[in-house]
Amino acid sequence: MNKLFPIGKVTKVSGLKGEVHVIPLCRYFEDYAENPTLFLGYSNDSALEMKLKKSARIGKKTRILFEGVQNRLEAEALVGQKVFTHASESDPISFVSQDLIGYEVFTDSGKFVGNLKDILWLPANDVYTIEKDEKEFLIPVISEIVNSIDHNNEEIVIRPIDGLMDH
Repeated sequence: MNKLFPIGKVTKVSGLKGEVHVIPLCRYFEDYAENPTLFLGYSNDSALEMKLKKSARIGKKTRILFEGVQNRLEAEALVGQKVFTHASESDPISFVSQDLIGYEVFTDSGKFVGNLKDILWLPANDVYTIEKDEKEFLIPVISEIVNSIDHNNEEIVIRPIDGLMDH
């Protein structure tokens, strides 16, 4: 099943020809920002398909021109909207989707660990912040630890390593 995932946000207009600046919302931004078809909107439900005409990286931002956006006025209407991409549930980006917030986290032996409170985007890797009884655990989002995600039951299964959840 393919789903829309936010990868960036339009922050401002660039020039007079309809280009916009987009900042990344996840570490996978560059993997998807060159897709010829992206989606633009304030939410997954309202996002409309847009064709990428031109893309250029400038520092941490990316300057994008979408087909059909021809001037500064049309580009200003895009400011504040998110850029989405299609991805399957097995794509790495699905493991850091904000839709996972609130999911219950269990070990692979069935022990309840807590609820996913936040997803942190850190230099080395993404990290789940899991909360249980006012305690927080930080779990790296790597394939050796995150076993699976069950969207139907809103559950994440992890394979804890020694010392990971010691407090």
